[in-house]
Amino acid sequence: MLDDVDRRILRLLQEDPARGVPDMADAIGLTPAKVTRRLDRMREDGVILGSHAVINWVALGYAVSVSLRITLDKTVSRAFDDFLEAARRVSEVIEIQTFLGRVDVRLSLIAKDLPDYQRIYREQVLTLPHIADIEALMTVATVKSDESLPL
Repeated sequence: MLDDVDRRILRLLQEDPARGVPDMADAIGLTPAKVTRRLDRMREDGVILGSHAVINWVALGYAVSVSLRITLDKTVSRAFDDFLEAARRVSEVIEIQTFLGRVDVRLSLIAKDLPDYQRIYREQVLTLPHIADIEALMTVATVKSDESLPL
């Protein structure tokens, strides 16, 4: 599993994913080769899944964020598969989660403004297959959005 040095490397990556290996090596007191080997091992072990840019959707003109809680018609055997396949094709859907319980699926979607959201909702969301119930929750404020782990 992970030792203290691995955790220190992960903390540095969380603080600044663009930080270079030589910089990390200096901060930790290892050679760049040793840091590289540890990073490669953590990638191979699935601890590090990749890196990505976090894009500020508001800066790109997407002012509306909505969470849709959807209950599917479970009398249809392929309801989940059909729904998820179709939902993946809606470009404004930025996250899909499935659940156990009354709510089956949650879609997070973004829109430029309320008329744009209404268009997406009417033309794309309501046409998704096997929806039995849907509840929309419009985001008023994001209080915390942090994918960092307590390492």
